[in-house]
Amino acid sequence: MLHQLKKLFPSLIVNDDKIKLPQQMYKWYITDNGIKIGISKNELTNRDTALLETFMTPYHAQIPVPSDKELQWKEVINQTSSMTHQTASSPFRFVYFSMNEQQIEPITFKESIQALFNYKIPILWENEQEGILIEEQSSITGENIPYEQIIDVIMSDLYVNIHFFVGPYLNQYQEAKSQYLTMFRYAPIALTYSDKPVTNYQEAIPYILLEQVGSPFRNELANTILQEFTADTELLQTIQMFLKCNLNVSVTAKELYMHRNSLQYRLDKFIEKTGIDIRQFHQAVTVYLALLANMHKD
Repeated sequence: MLHQLKKLFPSLIVNDDKIKLPQQMYKWYITDNGIKIGISKNELTNRDTALLETFMTPYHAQIPVPSDKELQWKEVINQTSSMTHQTASSPFRFVYFSMNEQQIEPITFKESIQALFNYKIPILWENEQEGILIEEQSSITGENIPYEQIIDVIMSDLYVNIHFFVGPYLNQYQEAKSQYLTMFRYAPIALTYSDKPVTNYQEAIPYILLEQVGSPFRNELANTILQEFTADTELLQTIQMFLKCNLNVSVTAKELYMHRNSLQYRLDKFIEKTGIDIRQFHQAVTVYLALLANMHKD
């Protein structure tokens, strides 16, 4: 392939880490077998660039060169690996991450993440701000990685604002491609609705469902269920905390630093005006969806 590309683009060079890269003059790519190549920007049209990116990965100076294991995972995700139809030796899951632009160099981020795992966790970069961690479930403990703690460590050591969207565990490599694409499609939605630094796919289902129905339905849902309270920020925040505390009045009052009777008055006010008893699970679910819709009305 490189020989054929060289005929089309005479400026093509093959590079290794020992050579200083003239980044400003070349566009760089990683081939399927991990070789870095550069082509002069003067030889590339927009059409050439789009074509090259269909079978090679664009390489940015700050993104680490993929390891052998990361290249293997790319083959699995692209369904070009012999492992595609095999059962995984241990359950795995994709964890989407995103950071603010220019907060940290990807190489530094990767080193920090690797230090928190007891194995070389693969990281597939989409760009310098987002990508996918591929976590394999421990066969020894079976424990999930506490991503809230990972964020605390990274925030305290590197002052990086980062968000995770944690996917489900999978057992079949054949599911990898679909799940990988799903993570990039749904993670931005989940992170838009959620104010938490770590969101699991289970929590994101209501957000995703609301995005599927479109803005007219979201507006109607919010107005119909919340009625006159759609603009009552204080009351809606109280109800939201009540739902977050699993419909427990005592816990909610403690979280809000509010007397239990004052909280009960607010809840009774909502129930009386709307006719919806948020102390009942099924009605509480409807109110929860309406709250989310109200937060993101067009």
